[in-house]
Amino acid sequence: MAMNGLMMNSPLLITSIMQFAKKNYATAEIVSVTKDNPLHRYSYAEAFDRVGQLANALARLGVKQGDRIGTLAWNDHRHLEIYYATSCSSLICHTINPRLFENQIEYIINDAEDRWLFIDPLFVPLLEKLADKIPGVHGFIVMTDEAHMPETGLRNVYCYETLIASESEQFDWPALDENAASSLCYTSGTTSNPKGVMYSHRSTVLHSYAAALPDMFNVSINDTVLPVVPMFHVNAWGLPYSVPMVGAKLVLPGPKMGDGAAIGDLIAGEGVTLSAGVPTVWMALLSDLQKTGKRLPSLKRVIIGGAACPTSIMREFQQHGVMVNYAWGMTETSPLGTLNTLKPGMEKLSEEEQWKLRAKQGRPVFGIEMKIVDDDNHELPRDGKAFGSLKIRGPWVCADYFGHEGHSDTHDEDGWLCTGDVATIDPDGFMQITDRTKDVIKSGGEWISSIELENLAVAHPAVAEAAVIAAHHPKWSERPLLVVVKNAGQELTWEEMLSWYDGKIAKWWLPDDVVFVDELPHTATGKVKKVELRQQFKDYVLPTAE
Repeated sequence: MAMNGLMMNSPLLITSIMQFAKKNYATAEIVSVTKDNPLHRYSYAEAFDRVGQLANALARLGVKQGDRIGTLAWNDHRHLEIYYATSCSSLICHTINPRLFENQIEYIINDAEDRWLFIDPLFVPLLEKLADKIPGVHGFIVMTDEAHMPETGLRNVYCYETLIASESEQFDWPALDENAASSLCYTSGTTSNPKGVMYSHRSTVLHSYAAALPDMFNVSINDTVLPVVPMFHVNAWGLPYSVPMVGAKLVLPGPKMGDGAAIGDLIAGEGVTLSAGVPTVWMALLSDLQKTGKRLPSLKRVIIGGAACPTSIMREFQQHGVMVNYAWGMTETSPLGTLNTLKPGMEKLSEEEQWKLRAKQGRPVFGIEMKIVDDDNHELPRDGKAFGSLKIRGPWVCADYFGHEGHSDTHDEDGWLCTGDVATIDPDGFMQITDRTKDVIKSGGEWISSIELENLAVAHPAVAEAAVIAAHHPKWSERPLLVVVKNAGQELTWEEMLSWYDGKIAKWWLPDDVVFVDELPHTATGKVKKVELRQQFKDYVLPTAE
């Protein structure tokens, strides 16, 4: 029998992050944009005092351990307070994406059985429409002060600031089990109803440690961090936890998170050194910098994830002295799975070889295991050539879905999560997503990566957006069809678009046709809705098929 160690067994709790930050980084700053205050500013000590007030207010409202408390909110200081007040007092913080369709929001609130909803004033009209369809919700708390409280017919409605104003800052935080549920986030549900991923205190703390590591987000007390990735989606990639954990300054953009000019002003005004977000955010920022000639001298690093990132964005940032690191993850992985940082010696590679490497999703952080398998679930070699279904597991990876325990079809019998991605893994451990399992194009029995074709298309200066789908072909079964949105005022012909691929791909990968459209269908999280695109072009006849 193995001998046990003689170490203390302190539970890994989000409460510990809060208490550590309050004690050791009391004066560190949190800057926040809200509708009622263009630049709210306070310290960690003040923030966590208010967290105590909010926890007391929730207790007075009669919440019970394990109750789900929903939020429809932006990245701001009140949302941060809700994160900690709920999870640390044995409640579950359920962040809801307000960009989802109304029927999806209704489904998610009812499926989670949310008891109370915290809502930004901007979303009051939305909740007024849904109020009768979410009978399990006891009441609504509008995240503002009395001076900015909107008129509303919502039942049992409170003003956030009034609710907490008379409460004590002292709260008796419970001694929780580290495996207790802390927060809940639903998948985007592009092909079926969204599914709830329930994070624990333990998984969240371990994820926060991993995110702060040098080869990951590399965040320290000397940083000023701007999470543009929303707090309503996978806990803003864990930054609301890992930033207080190290005592960095935190800047929250509120409803301005999609405004390139406003993001640029925040970065410059607050001395932001590190930011994280999806490609569309950075396209908007870079476009504003091009127009205005502004510079961002403080910004050193940007983490990009959530969608395929064209190397053109990375190259443009590099001209501003900003290093871009590509990251990959899922709602089911909390979300950090991989991040792309080069290994020692790789700086000696040619510039083009380095760019090829940097376009990959990167290497896994310790705690994440990954493999690729064939259709018979046999592991494939890590040679950078074999394509296979990507599987993943680790202590911050979802083992099951809320309310559907034991009925998951996304986990294999050994507990690995089937990500739904097709990928390669090279000998250095760099993983590259080549497609979604359902999006891969199988031409004559060989796979063609729609993502690689899309990334190359978007690199063309006249292309704003592109998507590649499989179109029926009588000989090859499927062939790639390229659907393109041109940049405003730009001209681009069919011939010019296809010739752009010359020398960049195998000839048999070349799309059989190009269709120019005004816009592509998107999910609420901004991803191209290929299900809808395939439906739109289901009867399309390729010129090569005639």
